[in-house]
Amino acid sequence: MEKKAFKDGISLSRLGMGNMRLPIGTGGDKDIDYAKAQEIIDYGMSHGINYYDTAYVYHEGESERFVGKALSKYDRDSYYIATKFSSGASRDYKKMFEEQLEKLGTDHVDFYLLHAVMNSNVDFYLTSGCIEYFLEQKEKGRIKYFGFSSHADPDQLERIANHHQWDFAQIQVNYFDWKYSTTQEEYKILKDRNIPIVVMEPVRGGKLATLSPEAAAILKEAHPDWSIASWALRFVRSLDQVQVILSGMSNMEQIEDNVATFDDETPLSEADQEVLFKALDVFHNQLVVPCTACRYCTPDCPMNINIPEWLNVYNKYKTDGPWEIKGMLEHIESEGKPADCIGCGSCVGHCPQNIQTPEIMQELAKVLEQ
Repeated sequence: MEKKAFKDGISLSRLGMGNMRLPIGTGGDKDIDYAKAQEIIDYGMSHGINYYDTAYVYHEGESERFVGKALSKYDRDSYYIATKFSSGASRDYKKMFEEQLEKLGTDHVDFYLLHAVMNSNVDFYLTSGCIEYFLEQKEKGRIKYFGFSSHADPDQLERIANHHQWDFAQIQVNYFDWKYSTTQEEYKILKDRNIPIVVMEPVRGGKLATLSPEAAAILKEAHPDWSIASWALRFVRSLDQVQVILSGMSNMEQIEDNVATFDDETPLSEADQEVLFKALDVFHNQLVVPCTACRYCTPDCPMNINIPEWLNVYNKYKTDGPWEIKGMLEHIESEGKPADCIGCGSCVGHCPQNIQTPEIMQELAKVLEQ
C-alpha cells in the first residue's frame, strides 16, 4: 500500500476507508453486519490501510461504535481514526465529543473534523465557539489533528479556510466535478494555504465506477486490466495536494480492487488523462440532455410547462442525484409541472436538439413524486 508523509513523522495510506456504506442486515441502515464489515476492516489492516473515517451520523449513529469495536483488536498506534462534529445532529459540541470518545473506545481522536460545512451552517461553525473548543482539546492531546469537511461554495470555503492554519481539510474531488463543477477552484483555495486534502467521493458515489458502455470501452481499450473505478482513483491520486483518498467500501470485491489500485504506483500519464477526459465527455453527453434554453418549445406547450427550467432540473438529477434538486424546485417559475405533460410532442417538433421531452417529463414526474 502506497503511503504519503503527513506531519510529525507519520505517514498515511493513500487509500482510506470510509465507514458510511458498510454492509447491513435486514434492519435498515443502523443494522451493520458486523461479521461482513469486520472482514473488510481486517483486509484493509492486513494490506496497509491505516486511515479509517467515520462520523457521528453515519449508519444512524452506529458507525463510530462499529469502528471502535472493529479496530480494538489492533495496536492503537497502528491506525488512525477520523470522525466529525455534526452541527446538523446536535449543536452541543462538548457533549457530542465526549460521546464519540466513548463510542469509539478511545481517549483521543487522531483526525477530527467539522462535518459538512455548507453555506447554510458556516456562520454557526465560525461563531459558536466550537472551533476554539476543539483547538483546546487538541492542546490537551485529545485531538491530534483538526480539520473540516466542506460542501460549501468556494467563497464560503475560503471563509472557513482563512480562520486559522488547519491541519487538513476534506472536500469532494473527482474527475467529473473537476471539469463540470467548482472542484478546481476549491482545490486551489486549499493548496494556496498549504492545507493537506483528504478526498471524499472520488468515484462520485459510484457513478464513476461503471460509466456508459461507450465511455467504458474507451478506458478499457487504453488499459484493459484497469477497472473503471480505478481510473477515478488514479486521477485523484495524481493531484499533489491530496493526502488520503477515501472510499466507502461495502464489500470485499470493492476493497480488493481498490487495494490493488493503490498497490500499483504507476502514475496517470498525460496520455491517460486525455483518454480519461475523452471518455468523460462521452459519458456526460449521454447522461444529460443538451438543452440550450432556446425556448422554441415553450410557446406551444398546452400545459404551460417551462420546459428549459425543468430540463435543467433533470440534468442536475442525472448528474448529482435526487437529493440535490430539492433546493432548485422552490425557484422554478413554471405554471405547469412535469406531471402535467400530456405527451403531445409539440415540444419535440420545435426542438433543434431533438430532445424527447415527453419521456423526460414522465421520468422526472416519478422522481418528484417520490
